[in-house]
Amino acid sequence: MINLFTLQNGRLAQEQVEDRNELLKYHDPIWIDAIEPDDEELSWIKEAFGVTLPELEELGDLEASARYFEGEDGYLHIRTDFLLDEDDESRNVRVAFILTNNTLFSIHDEDLPVFRLVRMRARLRPGSVNDAKDVLLDLYSTDAEYSADSLEEVYESLEEAGKVVLADTVTDQIAATVLETIAKEEDVNGRIRRNVMDTRRALSYLMRSKLLSDLQQEEARLILRDIDSLENHTAFLFDKINFLMDATVGFININQNKIIKIFAVVSVGLMPPTLLASIWGMNFEFMPELKLILGYPGALILMAISTIAPLWYFKRKGWMD
Repeated sequence: MINLFTLQNGRLAQEQVEDRNELLKYHDPIWIDAIEPDDEELSWIKEAFGVTLPELEELGDLEASARYFEGEDGYLHIRTDFLLDEDDESRNVRVAFILTNNTLFSIHDEDLPVFRLVRMRARLRPGSVNDAKDVLLDLYSTDAEYSADSLEEVYESLEEAGKVVLADTVTDQIAATVLETIAKEEDVNGRIRRNVMDTRRALSYLMRSKLLSDLQQEEARLILRDIDSLENHTAFLFDKINFLMDATVGFININQNKIIKIFAVVSVGLMPPTLLASIWGMNFEFMPELKLILGYPGALILMAISTIAPLWYFKRKGWMD
């Protein structure tokens, strides 16, 4: 699918291109966004604008140090990861940008929330973008905002997990659920940190390329300051995650120690009657209990006392609480 955007009265006007002739009639688009295009759609873009977009399979082939470069065609090529945070999963999606003199070309394998937000805002706010570089900066700015929103959700989820961990009773089942939540939020937090780091690198490259105007340079610096605050917040969340993880594992160990303590107390309490039973069970020539009327009842009473006495002592000391 190809979405073509032109600038009309300070707003982005979107057109969905479905055939070659419809694409050829536009000569001054500000942004062309290709979402999971096929080979035929890529050939349309190349024929209409002379720009060769990479195949979707090639987006991840470049080394991390070679994701920002000037191609043989003289255009600026950028590979950037954008966050896709959904209820069932969170992942980073690679997007390829080609910035020409007048047009921004982008290609990715699925529609992203950041791109949808930029399209909506550009339609509602006149004057928010004036050229292709403004569109690119707006994408990076919106990506920082989207990452901030995701961090807020991570914090809220960890707050709920913290209330459960610090409750009076934490069973093994509750602890397992909390650990699952913590692991999921840690993964999201790590992806957000990677995402903002990648955005920082892209913005730094754009600023060094000297393609941005003074106003755009200032906007890029503002985005970088927002990213600095996000990185500090991700570091704080990592500390909170480690605390909750240690606390949850600690409660699991306490529950396990309670079980082991019960076995230890019972085994110690049963040692005296076991000793007496083993003595009376020996095959002596003279067995006293055979000569006494209350021999066996007395032995049973003595074993009962030897069992109850240690348990009573442990209970009094509080070792069985």
